[in-house]
Amino acid sequence: MREVAFIKQNKEKWQEIERVIEGREKKNPDDLSSLYINLINDLSFAQTYYPKSKTTVYINYLSSRIFQQIYKTKREERNRLLYFYKIEVPLLMYQYRKYLLYAFGFFSIFTLIGAVSAHYDKDFVNLILGDGYVNMTIENIKNKNEVGVYQDEGMLSMSLMIIVNNLRVGAYLFVMGVLGGAGSVFVLFKNCIMLGSFQYLFFQYGDFQSLQSSARGIWIHGVFEIFAMVIEAAAGMMMGASLLFPKTYSRFNSFKYGAKNAFKIFVSTVPFTIFAGILEGFVTRHALTMPFVLNMFIIFGTLVFITYYYCVYPYIVNRKINKNDAVL
Repeated sequence: MREVAFIKQNKEKWQEIERVIEGREKKNPDDLSSLYINLINDLSFAQTYYPKSKTTVYINYLSSRIFQQIYKTKREERNRLLYFYKIEVPLLMYQYRKYLLYAFGFFSIFTLIGAVSAHYDKDFVNLILGDGYVNMTIENIKNKNEVGVYQDEGMLSMSLMIIVNNLRVGAYLFVMGVLGGAGSVFVLFKNCIMLGSFQYLFFQYGDFQSLQSSARGIWIHGVFEIFAMVIEAAAGMMMGASLLFPKTYSRFNSFKYGAKNAFKIFVSTVPFTIFAGILEGFVTRHALTMPFVLNMFIIFGTLVFITYYYCVYPYIVNRKINKNDAVL
């Protein structure tokens, strides 16, 4: 069968599934299962005869989304929060994985720009961070207390202040995605420039040891904080892309669907942001006095955990679902 005929034959059924996915049409569990089985048959046929076609990609996307709908229906009486973090977010991260790659690419480039700018322009750091903050940091470097800035406030008050501020920054990163994703990239740019120039400051006014000591402090909380920031920027870009590139949907429905999925990914970062604030308020101040092994355990432990959840686990969940597809 020619691909055009295949599409014409099944178009109405696929459109019906789209309406179910978008919530514009309700189906009972039996009807959902029937639609899913038919769709898997279509996917198997398309993978055999049109393996590199956009039609195959489209059907694969529909099958993933309708499976989520079935899974959600079956588990609606169970722990919603557990389902959200165990299944829903990983599937969304897999579906939109390219935006995470874009966000990390921007993060790396922008942070490097901040460090290089600080290297070639001695006044750059003052311009970005302000004279008062820079002078205080230089004084801490001279006193060999690179984490001194984290010791000026009480632990609880500092932790609460940081959590509120980081949640605000995260929301800003996400919401600015409504400007076609460019707003999220711009907010990420500003934060990365500050990070790159701030880290270079320790090398500029100290030495490699000062840079290492600052990293021991900053990245205790920074792994969760910065990683969450990148995820939030990626979510903003997802939302922006849904507005700019509606594909087969109307622009409004595409944006509504994209914004909903992007918001779920943004919400998933909230616990990491809160925990980062707790670490910054209560633990980072002790970075240079705690055992080095404990310091590294916290940094690399948090790095492995959040990297696994957002970058590796989504592939595991998707593979598991595809295996279930094959069985059906």
